[in-house]
Amino acid sequence: MLTANSQACGLSAYVTGAGPSIVFLHSLLSDRGSLEPLVPLLAGDFRLVILDLPGFGGSPAVTGGLDVMADRIAEGIRAYCPDEAPLLFGNGYGSFVALATALRHPDLASGLFLAGCGAAFTEQGRGAFRFMAGKAAEGGLETIADAAMRRLFTPEMAEQVQDVVAERRRSFLATDPAVFAQACGTLATLDLRDAVRGLAVPVFACVGELDEATPPAMAEELARLAPQGTYHVIADCAHVPPLQAPDKVAAELRAFTAGLPGRAGAERALTN
Repeated sequence: MLTANSQACGLSAYVTGAGPSIVFLHSLLSDRGSLEPLVPLLAGDFRLVILDLPGFGGSPAVTGGLDVMADRIAEGIRAYCPDEAPLLFGNGYGSFVALATALRHPDLASGLFLAGCGAAFTEQGRGAFRFMAGKAAEGGLETIADAAMRRLFTPEMAEQVQDVVAERRRSFLATDPAVFAQACGTLATLDLRDAVRGLAVPVFACVGELDEATPPAMAEELARLAPQGTYHVIADCAHVPPLQAPDKVAAELRAFTAGLPGRAGAERALTN
């Protein structure tokens, strides 16, 4: 279990390892625990900063939408990684937050590794967020817990890893309903397609081939729109690659990081 061991700028985090920093942002339907399988695979060569998104764990919630969320994350990055431009790793909702952070604060990141992301949802995808928010408002998160787990795991996967699904379900039910509703509203209206054309850093947009929450077409579009975009599909994986295919994710992350210009020990000029 990853227990937070650091606090800065209103963001709690689990920090471990040594080397160039990677800042991790978890998904909406999970928490930092979903990133735990990556720790032993990466901590020997990287400094891992696994944040609690605002409203999760020990990080107080923020109001005001994705821009405010991105600005809070930027403050945290400056505090946790004061002398370097870390790689930002996001999964699901965390990947959209990471993308928004890089767009608003282009000096902060050396690159983006985004699992289950895109620049905009289809109308069907937007409708799913409106539906979940509505049902949760009527009857609480328990009423959509099964649907949430289906967005994370295919039925076949869920049958094979019942303990993992049960753990993720408990994590989801611990989410602040107001934080969940705000995030659903953000994702239901999100459209970063024009902004992504000006993205200043390389982005690796990967996606599980079985991901129904953020289908492969979304990652493909993101990689195509970004000036330095790479698209990659992870076989036999759904919406949580760090949990469902950690070895593959770690290998792709290492390869992507090695190709970033000046990545090792890169310093950046702070603008604030």
